[in-house]
Amino acid sequence: MARGGQGAELDRKKLLADPIMVTTIVVLIAFLTLFILYPLAILLVDSLYGSGSFSFNTFRRVLAMPTFTRAITNTLKVGFVVGILSTAVGLLFAYVEVYVRMRKFVGGLFKVVSMLPVVSPPFVLSLSMIMLFGRAGLITRFLLKIYDNNVYGYWGIVIVQTLTFFPVCYMMLKGLLKNIDPSLEEAARDMGAGRMKVFTSVTLPLLLPGLGNAFLVTFIESIADFANPMIIGGSYDTLATTIYLQITGAYDKEGAAAMAVVLLCITLAMFAVQKYWLEAKTAATLTGKASRGRMLIEDRSVTVPLTVLCAIAACFVIMMYICVPIGALFPTWGYKFTPLTFKWFGQVFTKYHGLKAFRDSFVLSLIASPITALLSMIISYLVVKRKFKAKGFIEAVSMLAMAVPGTVLGVGFIRGYSSGLFHTGILSGIYGTGLILIIVFVVRSLPTGTRSGISALRQIDKSIEESAYDMGADSFKVFMTVTLPLIKDSFLSGLVTAFVRSITAISAIILLVTPSYLLITVQINEFAEKGAYSIACAFATILIIITYGAVLLMNLIMKFFGTSRKLKEEVD
Repeated sequence: MARGGQGAELDRKKLLADPIMVTTIVVLIAFLTLFILYPLAILLVDSLYGSGSFSFNTFRRVLAMPTFTRAITNTLKVGFVVGILSTAVGLLFAYVEVYVRMRKFVGGLFKVVSMLPVVSPPFVLSLSMIMLFGRAGLITRFLLKIYDNNVYGYWGIVIVQTLTFFPVCYMMLKGLLKNIDPSLEEAARDMGAGRMKVFTSVTLPLLLPGLGNAFLVTFIESIADFANPMIIGGSYDTLATTIYLQITGAYDKEGAAAMAVVLLCITLAMFAVQKYWLEAKTAATLTGKASRGRMLIEDRSVTVPLTVLCAIAACFVIMMYICVPIGALFPTWGYKFTPLTFKWFGQVFTKYHGLKAFRDSFVLSLIASPITALLSMIISYLVVKRKFKAKGFIEAVSMLAMAVPGTVLGVGFIRGYSSGLFHTGILSGIYGTGLILIIVFVVRSLPTGTRSGISALRQIDKSIEESAYDMGADSFKVFMTVTLPLIKDSFLSGLVTAFVRSITAISAIILLVTPSYLLITVQINEFAEKGAYSIACAFATILIIITYGAVLLMNLIMKFFGTSRKLKEEVD
């Protein structure tokens, strides 16, 4: 005990003797407090002190609104169904990839499907759904001759969100299935159990915490989603869209703040269960890697139907994404499908200020991405490699943004900075500027980069850095010359992920953007709401090309200059 206390005291003295490290920690705490905790706290303050004194009147008024009660019921209903469907489809894809011997073509399809939602705008599938299955849809109207089909509403949101989020479950469950020791399942098989019995009595119980984890992640994503319900929801209100309309339509900022607090409480509760209970149970159940290779299922009565089913689903998802660039080539979608034309791409830049929209989005995202990547790596370094009292605070708050819906964060920034900190005028100058958009981009992407950085840093032996300290290097020198080069793959990945998330963001920034800035996602949302699907598709197609280009560029850089290449050269 005394030895542990002496070690902690020694760590504290070493930290205080390093002014660069102390300054970094202070600046980080100030940033996280100002731009994550404060906007969320001000929502609660506004909700409870909106009338000048402490009162629950705003909450009572909001809870009495039929629109709000309907919206919260709809949101939970959609989130629950989407969570179940996404987890089930994700499990099917993961099981087929890990347990079934399949052709390389199908494996390639799986990789494409898993990457598509990451690099595409959040409302692409909603556009495709309307153009393929709406009243003027290519499939419903022209192929099936159905003229009264209504794709808007509950089922439209459920289908689109399931197709959007199931790849997330697939990626999560694939890793968990690979970690199940094959000897456990083979022992059951040797005792005479059939494949279904082995799956239900061995595989599924081991996977249950992971399934719960995947369900909650999808549930949180679904109830926080703004873009898809906004485009394909029609009159089916969700909490995210109701909050947006409460500000832009009813001009009720206090009511919107109270609604945002309710949505935030739901997502935080789910996030806490997912992060601190289910993740721990998953890690405890599935520890380490499988002891040996798995015997893949080759029985055609199993492999053929499962592979065909997954291939059809994957092709359908890819078709939905391909529909967007195709939709930008028709003169008028739903009425005339020939001849093909590039006029919408021309009008993006000549008539609809596309050049300014792409320039503003590109520049703001380009500024935000290196800041996010560097901040993520610094936070990861402090969390993994340093011991100090505020470490838990930095880690918790930096990850908190993962549980905060974009609409809630947007309302928090409006209420927090439109009249300055606590209505004092301090920092009010950032409201309505590009700086506040950059800050929101950084805050929204910070958790993803931090998780990646923490995973990478835990694999680095601390003795490598300690030897640099022993040679007289300070913390900044060690971080820049030793730590960062070792995790450069994670840094580059975080850089590109932050860029893609920033340039495709809409839920947080749609409430904060002003006429001074035109952003691509806001333009797409505006044209989709007007029914101008061809021009919306043209904007979305160019945006997809930009995001894919960024990912491909990152892969090339990592292939030729990444850490893994250097290690391979050293081995050779």
